[in-house]
Amino acid sequence: MSTGTTAAESAPPQAAAHPRRRSGNSVREVRERLTYKSDSRPEFDYELLLMFANNQISASLTIPLLAVIVALAFMFWAPVEQVVLWLATVLISKGILLSMCRQFTKRARPDARMKEWRGKLTAAEFLYGVTWSGIAFMDVGRDDPSAYVFAFASLIVVISMRMMFASTVMPIVYAGTIPITAAVVLRLAMLDNPFFWAIAAMAVGVHIYFIVLMKGLNSTVLAMLEYRAEKDALIAELEQSKSISDEARRRAETANLAKSRFLATMSHELRTPLNAILGFSEVMKAEVLGPHGVPTYKEYAKDIHESGTHLLQLINEILDLSRIEAGRYELNEEAVALADVAEDCHRLLKLRAQSKGIEIIKEIDESLAQLWADERAMRQICLNLLSNAIKFTPSGGTIVITIGMTTDGGQFLSIRDNGPGIPEEEIPRVLKTFGQGSLAHQSAEGGTGLGLPIVKNLVDLHDGTFDLKSKLREGTVVTAMFPRQRVMQALPRLAEPGEETEAAAEEPYRHRRRA
Repeated sequence: MSTGTTAAESAPPQAAAHPRRRSGNSVREVRERLTYKSDSRPEFDYELLLMFANNQISASLTIPLLAVIVALAFMFWAPVEQVVLWLATVLISKGILLSMCRQFTKRARPDARMKEWRGKLTAAEFLYGVTWSGIAFMDVGRDDPSAYVFAFASLIVVISMRMMFASTVMPIVYAGTIPITAAVVLRLAMLDNPFFWAIAAMAVGVHIYFIVLMKGLNSTVLAMLEYRAEKDALIAELEQSKSISDEARRRAETANLAKSRFLATMSHELRTPLNAILGFSEVMKAEVLGPHGVPTYKEYAKDIHESGTHLLQLINEILDLSRIEAGRYELNEEAVALADVAEDCHRLLKLRAQSKGIEIIKEIDESLAQLWADERAMRQICLNLLSNAIKFTPSGGTIVITIGMTTDGGQFLSIRDNGPGIPEEEIPRVLKTFGQGSLAHQSAEGGTGLGLPIVKNLVDLHDGTFDLKSKLREGTVVTAMFPRQRVMQALPRLAEPGEETEAAAEEPYRHRRRA
């Protein structure tokens, strides 16, 4: 016996356990994030802050460029020194915010202290908002309303942009926009003009409206994160299921290999003594070396021979079924006539049927073309079905063997009996390996439950279909149908080498005779 081992056998159990452990940890982490819920969604703090930081980095040039444009425009109203100082503070605060955002993006989730980083980013955003609000307090003069309108419009644009970029974290939204709105309102309220008061009130209303919009956007982002977490949980569970199925497949392959080795060994170990038992018991039963001194010994020898034959048949059926299930059953295909196979099987089992008083009727179409199939498999199919019918048909019953052509041009073999039948709910069970119906348990000839599964598998190997119909007290009909592709069609006879020339030479004379 070979001592080699397969990769599935030699793989250590720890190697197979690692994928299951990793997928199990992923499932546990995602489930904890989904089950631990609160109004502030602390389970998503890292993702929300990371989205904020990435938004700031992606727009690192947008708002500074806007600040430069606003500063250039404000030079028409305000002193250049104030504008340059304001622009410098805005750019410095923006640089601080971007630096902190880049530092945060480099932190892994386990290493990031969320409370500390949330406070740092909120403070940086607050500083940035305060520097922007400084534009409202530049010295532009009280008599030029266009400067205040431009400052109001610029700050409203900045507020809307800051809210969009920071919408994932509402505390940062408040820290970055409230100082700007407060500065605008305070500056306009200090002016003794109802027009500016109206603009200040509008700034408050616009700010509140933006806050409401940002809350809706924040809820959408949270829902998106929840859906992504559920997707991650599903993927992790699928990976865990796949690792479990891979492990189960590996064990099944190992068990199948062990079963094949066991069957190969046991078939040899069992057949050798069985051949001796069958041979010697047959010699004793036939009294080849002389009559027995005690007549009972002849009956014992007969029983031993029959038991050995039954055991050998059982071993052969188990080996055939195991080869079929393992995909190692090779078909030796050739031209086979179903009618001849049925005649041979009928001749083998005729005496057995007559001993039980069973009549076998043959309805065989002798003109059928030959079938491209394995003759041994066809013979086994017919013998199994016919022996089953004889086994369960009572004395005085009738069995009909029918061979004909199907509607689509194929061929079928059908065996019908008028025995007790099988309950409809037991039909799926009798088609399974070692499956037996209630009638088999009551009968002394119950069998092993391998005949029908072997027949079904052999029919499947020939691309055919197997059908069993039965009802209580109405008998059973078992049909094996083979497709049209396996029916060998007769080809027209090819002309001999000289026949074509002679036919062509006689053709003109035929036309003259017709004329």
